[in-house]
Order: sequence, then structure tokens, then C-alpha cells
Amino acid sequence: MKTATPSFECLRQLFEAAVAAAQPARVLPTHLPAPPAGRTVVLGLGKAAWGMGAALEAAWPADQPLSGVLVAPAGSRPIALRRLRTMESAHPVPDVRSVHAAQVLLTAARGLGPQDLVIALLSGGASALATLPLPGLTLVDLQTLNTALLHSGAPIAAMNTMRKHLCALKGGRLGAACGSAAVLTLAISDIPGDRLDLIGSGPTLADPSTCAEALAWAEQYDIDLPTVARAALQSGAWETPKALPDSHRAVRIASPAQSLEAAAELAHSWGLRVEMLGDALQGEAREVGLQLAQRCQAPGLYLSGGETTVTLRHLQPGQGGRNAETLLAALLAWRDRPDIHALMADTDGIDGASPWAGATCDPSSWARAVALGLDPAAALARHNAGGFFHALGDNLLTGPTGTNVNDFRAIWVE
Repeated sequence: MKTATPSFECLRQLFEAAVAAAQPARVLPTHLPAPPAGRTVVLGLGKAAWGMGAALEAAWPADQPLSGVLVAPAGSRPIALRRLRTMESAHPVPDVRSVHAAQVLLTAARGLGPQDLVIALLSGGASALATLPLPGLTLVDLQTLNTALLHSGAPIAAMNTMRKHLCALKGGRLGAACGSAAVLTLAISDIPGDRLDLIGSGPTLADPSTCAEALAWAEQYDIDLPTVARAALQSGAWETPKALPDSHRAVRIASPAQSLEAAAELAHSWGLRVEMLGDALQGEAREVGLQLAQRCQAPGLYLSGGETTVTLRHLQPGQGGRNAETLLAALLAWRDRPDIHALMADTDGIDGASPWAGATCDPSSWARAVALGLDPAAALARHNAGGFFHALGDNLLTGPTGTNVNDFRAIWVE
């Protein structure tokens, strides 16, 4: 078998294989239970919510009752549904639509009995899409908090632990609102380590974290909490449910590891040596990029996933994206090495707040940047990695993919 040669098209095929492995239509139907004696109510929340709802609708018996609501980010790929209501909301910072979505979800969950079934569909992005401030807090308080978290460089575990304890929906509170109904949570993981209770801040799962931990995270990352929130966390007044009924269960139906394996399988079919660097890499994007550049030396394909973070240190940041920033840091280490091709992107199709999924580089990237008068180090310092690769024409533009298993990185050394 002849070994494939690196190209943008090959790298994109690897990315697409990873995304396809986490598509709801592929991973959801086999996990559906038999219809209950009573009603089935669907509560969907996240970047994959509409696609998960469509897969459920298609597989659910036409003669069995089915209702519910699905909340996805504004701008998601439109999907026509017949039995489930779709809603759009804000991401990554909540707005009034997020509050309305939370109220609709809680209303749909109430009034159910032991013969009823709730199917909760969770995927990444859910934390911002539905939020309901606890008494004494305002939407502006939560918007300020979310913005501070996004700029802080805090890992997702820290962010979602704080979010759980400041929202009337998260941390198992939506699950508790379902009363005596059975609850099945089907989740697509975008969390390093795949902790189900962290996906979307775990609205339907019992929460092992505590008010004290939320307060400790806030102090570690210098997050300024409203006085009422600080007092409630100190006293434990806003503690989340630590246990839910035995009729509640949760299943992870797709994960970063499964998507990386799908990309590796394709690469093996091309005759490539593949080295898995892990599905849960975390840390500051520029530091992870340097580490990857130093580690990937021998010929072969190196795959990794996880979720890097970006601490915004520049007063006027450019067009960033954590994957673009990771790649730019690696490019600075590689400079004009003639044997490196790489793609780093977010599997949801949106890298941070940029319009791109991520970016690519090849052996010509450095020379092309020099010819255009671009300064890679200055772009990195200003968090303008997305703008840098856009100037080179090396951004990856996909639009929303309908799923989310976090970062995908492929480094191909000839």
C-alpha cells in the first residue's frame, strides 16, 4: 500500500472523520429506551441539541407520544422537526434568550409522574444557552461572570463548577424539577476526562462539587463575585443536589477519544504511522502549542484532543481562537521546517468567538507570512492568531458542525 502524502485535503478529511464519528444520527439511536407507559418529554440543550432531537424523532415510534424543547446556539444549522420545539439562544455569554430558555425547560419538566420519561440531550455549549439567576442575582451578574471566566484562562472544570452554583437550572436542578419521572440523560462529551456532570454544567445530573469548591475556583482565578453570591457560597446556601432518584441515569454516547480513533483509522488506511498524544490535553494554548512542536519530531501523524485555554492579557485582542493560537505557537517553534503539516480546529466548527473552526499550516506558511510582512510573534502576543492565519488564507471554515467533542489536532511530519 502506498503511503499518502500530506496535504490540506488529507488533513481536512481527518477532521471530517472525527466530526462524523460524533454526529447524533450515528451515535444516538442505539441508546434510546422503549417508550414508557406515560409521556416522553425531551429536554435538549447544547450545540448538538437540534441534531440530537432530529435523531431521536426519526427513531421514536410514530404512535407514541413525544414532546419537548431543544435549545441550540443562534446560527446553528437549521433542522426541520415535527414533534419537538426548537429554540435559539446566546453563546458563549448568556442573554435574555438564555433566561427564557431556562424557564421553558423548567416548565416542560414540571408536572410529570412515575409513568413518564424525560430524555435529556446534552452537549457542549449548554451552560450559556440556558441560565436562570438564583435569587439576588441578575442576568447582568451572570453575563459579567461568564465574560470574566472566558478571559481568565480557567479550565472547564472550574468554570462549570462556578456556573452550577449560581444558576437555578444547572448542577442537577433541572433533573430535580422532573419530579418522579424517570430521567435518561444522553450526552456528547466535550469535557477533558468525560465527566458527565460537567457537560453543560450537568443540569440533570447529581453534582459532586460544592459551594466551597466554587468559591475556591473564583478566588484562584480572581473572579469578582457579587456580594450575595459570595455570601451564599460561603454559607453553603446555594448547594446543588448531591443525589437524584435511582430512576435517573446518564450515558455518554460520543467522546473525543472515539472521534480521534475514527481519524486514526482513516490515517492507518493511508499507510501512516499514528501516535495518539491524548484526548484530554489542557493548558494555556501557546504553551500546549510549544509542547506539541517539541514533541512531534519523528515522521508520522500525531493526533490529540482536549481543550486548551487562552488568558487574555492584551487590552485590544485580535481575532483569536484557542486552536489558532495553539497552532501559531507551534509555528513559531517550527518556523520554516520543510516537513510539517498541521490542522488544529474545534469540532463544533467555531474556534472561540471567531468565524472559523481553526487553522492549518504547511512548510510554506512561514515564508508566506514573511513575504506578506506578517509578524507571528506580535500576532501571538495580541491574541490575533485567527487574523494571522486569515491573512495567509489558512483558516478552516466549516460553519457549525452539529456536534461538539472539543479540540482536534493533527500534526503530520513527513
